Amino acid sequence: MSSTFKSYLQLTRPANLVTAIADILAGMAIAQYQFLNLSFVFLFLSTVCLYAGGVVLNDYFDLEIDRVERRERPIPSGKVPKNYALVLGLLLLLAGISFAFVFSILSGLIASILTIFILFYDCYAKHSSLLGPLVMGMCRGANLLLGISSVTLMVGEYFWMAYLPIIYIGAITIISRDEVYGGTRGAILLALVMYLAVWGSQIVMGVLLQKDILFVLFVSLHILYALLPLLRAYWNATGRLIQLAVKAGVISIILLNASTAAIFGNFYLAILIVLLLPISILFARFFSVT
Repeated sequence: MSSTFKSYLQLTRPANLVTAIADILAGMAIAQYQFLNLSFVFLFLSTVCLYAGGVVLNDYFDLEIDRVERRERPIPSGKVPKNYALVLGLLLLLAGISFAFVFSILSGLIASILTIFILFYDCYAKHSSLLGPLVMGMCRGANLLLGISSVTLMVGEYFWMAYLPIIYIGAITIISRDEVYGGTRGAILLALVMYLAVWGSQIVMGVLLQKDILFVLFVSLHILYALLPLLRAYWNATGRLIQLAVKAGVISIILLNASTAAIFGNFYLAILIVLLLPISILFARFFSVT
């Protein structure tokens, strides 16, 4: 792999792209989507392009900060010209919207709204301690809705499910602000409370919706994967340990989605989503997650 290609690939955060596909699969499980043809591939392509475009533009707008804090990143290091990154990010967002419209008009509209959230976050909201976590969570919530839109009528019935990624991603975003210089226990404790709120609501939801207690195995796997790094960061809030907690939180979104699929009774999709975890972990060994 050439160094230039690797630098452009790094901009897109390959490990994170896998988590975006997991969002779509969880949405399909909620909607009880039937895989009767290959049209679902357009939703996969849409989410990958939207996520990639979002993180590319995030690095574009963070250039001045990264010149101080993350000089090894592709844009501040000079490996990817700033203007090229801007064009790449915008083209990816446009492609993401286009692929969604190919699947359905509703999916295209949701992708368009998601793009607005992405641009609002990258340009403005991420600098706000309140709006940053909220808007980032809304991006993930909209991505889950993109998956639910695989069955048009289900969006109106299950749009409220977006609250899970909103809370969970909001928590990760809160602690990610301290991953360079370290932080305080207060932010990590708040994130812990938000994690527990997500897991608790999943268990309650699972009890109400599922007679099969197997969904608890998926929730427990998620808890084990995400909780331990967060507790380590709590006891020693160094930048390195917080970064590891953020990395575990981002990758474990896959397990959050697997739990959601299991709660809605689709254990086959839940297992498929879990199988995305080693792929994301493998990519994370070679490419930065944050």
